[in-house]
Amino acid sequence: MLVVGGGLVGLTAALVLRHHGVDVTLVERHATTSPQPKARRFHTRTMEVFRELGAADLVHDAARDLAGHYHMAAGRTLAEAEQLPLWQPSGPAGEDVEPSPELPCLVAQDVLEPVLRRAALDAGADVRFRTAMTGFTSGADGVVAELHDLASDRHERLRVPLLVAADGARSPVRTALGIGRSGRGAIGAPGVNVYFRADLADVVRGREFNLCQIEHPDAPGALASVDGRARWVFMAAGGETDRDWPALLRTALGVAAPDLDVLSVLAWQPEMLVADRYSAGPVHLAGDAAHVMPPFAASGANTGIADVHNLGWKIAAVLAGTAAPALLDSYDAERRPAGWFAADQSSRRSTDLRSTVPDEALAHPYVLAAGGFQYPSGALVGGPDQGGEIEPVHVFEPAGRVGTRMPHRWLDATRTRSTLDLAGPGWALVVGGDPAPWERCTADSPVPLPVHRVEAGFLPTGCALLLRPDHVVAWRGPDPAQLPDVLRVLLGAPAGAAAPLSAIGTADRA
Repeated sequence: MLVVGGGLVGLTAALVLRHHGVDVTLVERHATTSPQPKARRFHTRTMEVFRELGAADLVHDAARDLAGHYHMAAGRTLAEAEQLPLWQPSGPAGEDVEPSPELPCLVAQDVLEPVLRRAALDAGADVRFRTAMTGFTSGADGVVAELHDLASDRHERLRVPLLVAADGARSPVRTALGIGRSGRGAIGAPGVNVYFRADLADVVRGREFNLCQIEHPDAPGALASVDGRARWVFMAAGGETDRDWPALLRTALGVAAPDLDVLSVLAWQPEMLVADRYSAGPVHLAGDAAHVMPPFAASGANTGIADVHNLGWKIAAVLAGTAAPALLDSYDAERRPAGWFAADQSSRRSTDLRSTVPDEALAHPYVLAAGGFQYPSGALVGGPDQGGEIEPVHVFEPAGRVGTRMPHRWLDATRTRSTLDLAGPGWALVVGGDPAPWERCTADSPVPLPVHRVEAGFLPTGCALLLRPDHVVAWRGPDPAQLPDVLRVLLGAPAGAAAPLSAIGTADRA
C-alpha cells in the first residue's frame, strides 16, 4: 500500500492500515510535519478512532496545554472579553447525554502531527519524508508510482495494489485523475490568519478559551488559542496581508504585549468543494484531496480521519482475500455523501459566536461531533436506500440504525469499556437476549465474529446488530438464519485460490 501525504489524514491512514496488518509506505515531499497550527479541535468521533488505534492517550497527552479550554469568549478586546456559557447537551426528556467514551481534544496540528508520525513508525509503517511522488500510472493490476527521494536524489519505481491520496486541497493525484469538484465554491469574504507569539497567560487566566471573538471596530476578528499561553492565531477579515500587524494585534489584544512576535501571515478563502468521485480504480482520495470546507464547524480534519478509518478495514479485507474488490466501491458510496454533509454543515455555520438565531438546516452538534451521519447505502444490508429507518439529524438520538455508528453505552461499572470497543479491528455481533442461536450461525462465518450480549434500550430482546470494523451497524435483524447470507452480501465472493492483491508489492529501483 502507498499513502501520499504526511499530514493528519495521511499519517492516520498509515496507522489504520498497520492496525489492520497491512504493509504501508507513506511519502511526503516536505522535510517535516506542518509548522502551522492549522486544525486544533478533534471531535469525539476522531478520538474514538484514536482510541481503537491505541493512540488516544498519546493524543490526550499532546493536548494537555489546552485541557479545559473549551469555552468560547467575546469582547471588544481580549483584555475585555468574557467567557460565553458552555453549551450543555441534553436528551429528548432533558436528561444528560454522554455521547462517547472519549472527550474531544484541543491540540494544534503542529503538535499532533509529530505524535502521529512517531506512532506510525512505531507501528511498522515505512514513513518517508522528503520523498515526492512525481508521477503514477494505475490500472487493473494496481498502481506504479514514481518516487523521488529529495535528500539522496534517488529515484524509485514502486508497484502497489492500491494508493490513498491524502495530498491536500490542491491534490496532484486528483488533478492527474481528472476528477472534478462540486459545491458552493468560495464562501464569504477572504481572510488572513496571523500566527504570532506573545505571553498572554496573565491576560487570559480565569477566562481561558478555545476561540475569542474580537469586536473592536478597528481590529475585528477572532483569536484562537494554540497553547493557551504564548501561541495564538488571529483571524482577520479581508485578504490583504501587507498591514501593520503588530499594531493591529495590540489593538485587538487591548494590552501592550511587548514580546509580540509575528511568525507568519497567510491569506485564505473559505470554500466548500467536494470531489465528484472519491475513487478511480485502485486510487482513493481522502481528506482535503476529497473535500474542503470552511473551518466554522471544525470538521475538515475530523472528516478526513473518518475517511481513512472507513477505507482502512476495506482495503485490509480485500488485500487479505476475505472480501471481493467490489467492497472498495462502498468507500465512495458512503464517504462522499458524508463529506458533502460535513462541508454543507460547515458552510452554514456562523462566525458570530454570540448568534442565537436558530437555523433549521443545522444538524445537532453531536451529529457532527459523534459521527452521527447515516450512510444511505454502501457495505450495508437494510440501509436507508433499501427502506431502512432513517436517523434524524436535527436531534441526537442514536438507536443502532443501519448505516450509523454504534451508540455508546458503558459496559462496566468502572466506565472503562464501551459498546464502541466491541468492534475494531474486527467485526462483532451485538445481541439483546440469548446469544446461543446467533453463536451457532457464526460458526462458519468468513470473518471472525464474536457475539456479545448487551442490555441496551435501543436493542430489543432477540434482535442483533452486526458491527463492521469501523463501528458502523451493517445490518440489524431478529433472525439468526439470515446472518450467513448477510455476510456474503457484505463481503462478496472471497478470493479463493487466487493470489490476494497484497502479493503485488515489489519495488524496482532505478
